[in-house]
Amino acid sequence: MNGSTRIIDVQAAVLGDNDGLAAELRGSLSERGIFLVNVMGSPGSGKTSLLEALLPLLSPPLCPAVIEADLDSRVDADALEARGWRAVQLRTGGFCHLDAFMTRRGLQELGLLPAELGVSDGEHHAGGTAADPIFDIVFIENVGNLICTAQVDTGAHLNLALLSVPEGDDKPLKYPVMFAKADAVVVTKADYLDRESFDVNEVGRRVQGIRPDSRIFPVSARDGSGLTELARFLLERVRI
Repeated sequence: MNGSTRIIDVQAAVLGDNDGLAAELRGSLSERGIFLVNVMGSPGSGKTSLLEALLPLLSPPLCPAVIEADLDSRVDADALEARGWRAVQLRTGGFCHLDAFMTRRGLQELGLLPAELGVSDGEHHAGGTAADPIFDIVFIENVGNLICTAQVDTGAHLNLALLSVPEGDDKPLKYPVMFAKADAVVVTKADYLDRESFDVNEVGRRVQGIRPDSRIFPVSARDGSGLTELARFLLERVRI
């Protein structure tokens, strides 16, 4: 066996372990009525601003929480907590993405999984019980980039890809893996559409050429446009 084969074997084993845990997380959360949403996008695409504007439209009827992932700092978690939302910050260090193991840690910090026990363990734990979850929808704000985050399963039920208007409408052509992973694409900073050369319809065609069942939601966290439609979509998915 040569060196390159050994590297491939190790990568396959690591991804296999992650995929196994991700599937277990998804199943455990589904059994308890907890819906996990993975929010991906470039730095500055408006992930935190979107959550700040979107969460009030979901609560009630839902009780949301957020897992923030960054290489360092807790700026985003502090911003959400200042608005009254429960958020935990995960520092990924040198990792450019969140994986299922890190997601499990965030869920434990939220009191939704037993600390240091298996995913399926039904024992009581700090903050609630396996039969009585505190939160019924959890958003992961993944590390800011359009590459690594799309390649690793976090255990989420739904993947949202954010594309801000200032980034340009060519990103589905340049980063097809991200848009193939996305169940829905949120075009953020839509209030810039009259100032940028950005074709929402062309983005829709490009995304649907990669993933025909993906939905497109132009929104603005600043003026609130499009947020009601996105909130309705999420509520419908939670109820499925």
